[in-house]
Amino acid sequence: MSAFAGTRIIDFSSGIGGPMATMLLADLGAEVIKVEPPGGDRIKDHPGYLCWNRNKQVVTLDVHRFEGLRDARSLLATADAAVFDWHPGELERSGLDTVSLHAANPALLHAWFPPFSPTGRWSQLPPNDGLLTALGGAAALQYSYEDRPTYLVTPQVSYGQGMLGAGALASGLLERRRTGLGQSMVVSGLHAVSAVQSGGTIRAAEMFRLGGRGSRGGVPNYRLYQCGDGRWFFLGTLTPQFFLQALEATDLLHLMALEGVEGEFTNLLKPGINQQVIAALDERFKEKPLDEWLKILHDAGAPRGPVGTAEEWFNSDTVAANEMRLVFNHDRHGTVVIPGVPVKLQSTPGGVRHLPEPVSFESLPAHTPPAAAPGEAPRPAGAGPLAGVRVLDLGAFIAGTFAPAILANWGADVIKVEPPEGDPFRTYGLGFVGYNRGKRGLAIDLKDPAGRELLLDLVRVSDVILDNYRVGVRERLGIDYATLKAINPRIISCSVTGYGQSGPLAVDPGFDPLVQARSGLMAAQGGDDEPVFYQIPVNDTASAMMAAFGVVAALHARELTGEGQEVLTCLANQSILTLSGELTWYEGRPANPKGGLDLLGTSALNRFYQCSDGWILVAGSAPEHFPSICVALGHPEWAGGTIAEKALNEPVDGALATRIADALAAMTRDEALDRLLTRSVPAAPALDAVEVFENPWMHASEYFEDFDHPQLGTIRGPRYLGRFLRTGNGYPRRSPLIGEHSREVLADCGIAPERVEQLVSGGVVRQG
Repeated sequence: MSAFAGTRIIDFSSGIGGPMATMLLADLGAEVIKVEPPGGDRIKDHPGYLCWNRNKQVVTLDVHRFEGLRDARSLLATADAAVFDWHPGELERSGLDTVSLHAANPALLHAWFPPFSPTGRWSQLPPNDGLLTALGGAAALQYSYEDRPTYLVTPQVSYGQGMLGAGALASGLLERRRTGLGQSMVVSGLHAVSAVQSGGTIRAAEMFRLGGRGSRGGVPNYRLYQCGDGRWFFLGTLTPQFFLQALEATDLLHLMALEGVEGEFTNLLKPGINQQVIAALDERFKEKPLDEWLKILHDAGAPRGPVGTAEEWFNSDTVAANEMRLVFNHDRHGTVVIPGVPVKLQSTPGGVRHLPEPVSFESLPAHTPPAAAPGEAPRPAGAGPLAGVRVLDLGAFIAGTFAPAILANWGADVIKVEPPEGDPFRTYGLGFVGYNRGKRGLAIDLKDPAGRELLLDLVRVSDVILDNYRVGVRERLGIDYATLKAINPRIISCSVTGYGQSGPLAVDPGFDPLVQARSGLMAAQGGDDEPVFYQIPVNDTASAMMAAFGVVAALHARELTGEGQEVLTCLANQSILTLSGELTWYEGRPANPKGGLDLLGTSALNRFYQCSDGWILVAGSAPEHFPSICVALGHPEWAGGTIAEKALNEPVDGALATRIADALAAMTRDEALDRLLTRSVPAAPALDAVEVFENPWMHASEYFEDFDHPQLGTIRGPRYLGRFLRTGNGYPRRSPLIGEHSREVLADCGIAPERVEQLVSGGVVRQG
């Protein structure tokens, strides 16, 4: 049995976000019927279409005609969930809005994936990842040498919408199965920005993150370096211990004695000192070739990752060991290679059964949605679809611990279990706060037998336990799945590793940029120039979203089987998923967009331009956009000198781009946008790191909320990771201090007061 067996989803979405979300549920057994207009999905010719719509039956209906709308409604009457990505107002005009559909099917989960947000001027923009990174601040925050926004050549926010949407859909379906009630949910493009940037777009007073200068990384211990043979690698020594190992291996340990450092790791990050250490490492690494340095650092236990290409990675033994490369035959394209299933449920596994299959409406089978589980009552408003689910969070850094934060945003009671000295990621301040919201804090010394016994007692009364330990650590601690299952057969144990449970890299530490380097992401962004470090922790946040999805899928499966199971995923799997459109291959497929250092865009009509008071992104993508741009900028004569189709391929730094740049430089940003948008040219402001926190549209879209922190004061950070309109949701609290809620949590879990006091006095448990 699969986790979503018996679940029917009608998918009216196109592009990446909605289709990827439903793809992930289809991988785990859902019946997904994709409804496309007569012209097909808007990106049907993109290679990724074959991946994002696998395991689906594709039916063509024109819902803007009576017959097509009638057939669509008859399908929706049989559905457990429906997914749309239409612009605000379009659903209401067709009578496919949540109110109209719930009148006919009250148990329907109505999921809307608007490209930007449900409200405001920018909500009407066409789906475009570049526009979303401009408005959400990701383009301005990207590491670059010039003080300007950077165009990302891979659609990471759209991928984020798909992954976040899958978990939100699964949560809504779980709540629906328990109560029999439908509801409306929204997973917008801005919610996806929240997910990929939760530790980036966060501010305490006047302290917030800025895009680092240079594309190699801004701190010496976490940065790209070039070796003597011209090849590159990423030094991923995020913790003091790892960095000291690297300094010893490079014979640079004396840097810890520099004036102002005085043996303190955090002093290395101070301006001035930071640059001295980077310069010393730059010089040292150029003394030997890459392979020699990789061996030296590996032998010293210092995490490092060579910069490679996506093709090399897709064909690697690590990807093969994780079954993330699959081959199919297609009637038109011949051999097609696509990514595999990124999250593994051991008892109810998923699989890829087929590529998208066109079918007729008449051939679709009948379906009756399953009845609700008896005796389950709706949760109080505001509790979230995961209310009543208890999660033990043993994660650290980002990938392992952000997954439980996502579950907390959806209503789970998340208990952050960390050692008495705390999660080592606490050193990074606001980043830690951003990725650990919504939790209660419990500090336990798991190396003490009494601490391990206490954790096992908590497992007895919990639903989920999640970690991101390296392979073998759970077994050494005595908290492997077999042990946990013997204690609580209903427990769901989720583990996030760097490179999976087997393969040549399985035991290596896996930090996000190490996988960015190996996977080809850095090389793709750099193009023919040096590799580029993505400031979005792509593989970390993707792994967190996939872990959250896997956990909820396992909870859904538990409703069917009565038993828990083990859920496994890794950063390596997500490095394939977040390049799924770029890696899907068949003979003659179109080339991927080419990157470059401080990339402004992919063509003259699709790039960032500077106005007199800020930057905008012009996102021309159709032939009609070229004459409209010419007229909007007061130069209709330009259109007479160039064929529109040819203009779409004009280089990003060619003569046409120079003309457009000169015209826009003389205008304010508001004037430029008014001129372009009134001519139906897609364009948006590129909000910088300051503007994003105060922008009226961001606040109207409820992107941010303010909350108080006892150490950092008032903090502004993202509010929602998707919205559930009947059950409500959101972060119930800020990130915890070390052991802040230890006594409270243990009491709630039924631990006797006298035992709690004994554990606290003995140093096994830390309180506050």
